[in-house]
Amino acid sequence: MKYSIIYAVIRPEIAERLSVGLIIVDGDNVDVRYSRQKLNALQSILSEKEYKFVSRVVASMKKRQTVKTAEAIDYLTRYSNNLLAVSPLQPIDIASTKQNKDKLYRNYVYAGVNA
Repeated sequence: MKYSIIYAVIRPEIAERLSVGLIIVDGDNVDVRYSRQKLNALQSILSEKEYKFVSRVVASMKKRQTVKTAEAIDYLTRYSNNLLAVSPLQPIDIASTKQNKDKLYRNYVYAGVNA
């Protein structure tokens, strides 16, 4: 299993960012989860135009399954823009269970309700 973190870049000049989502790759399966609460918090930080862009892109990653392969994630890692960044895929040696995926999400994105 591998994972990648989706970040909203708040201030690129100092590399300040907020984790808003998680991509979990398990073989051929790609699961995208994001925190609506964290996206909503960005409304007070980003301009309206920037907020709409970030929230639409992150939501479309999940809804439209635009990230379907590890190669797509590698591409996003290399060619992120100044509002969104995706970390390189990180392998993790744990069983691929719903509980472990939930724990990854809670640890890296949001400890509240599940995505």
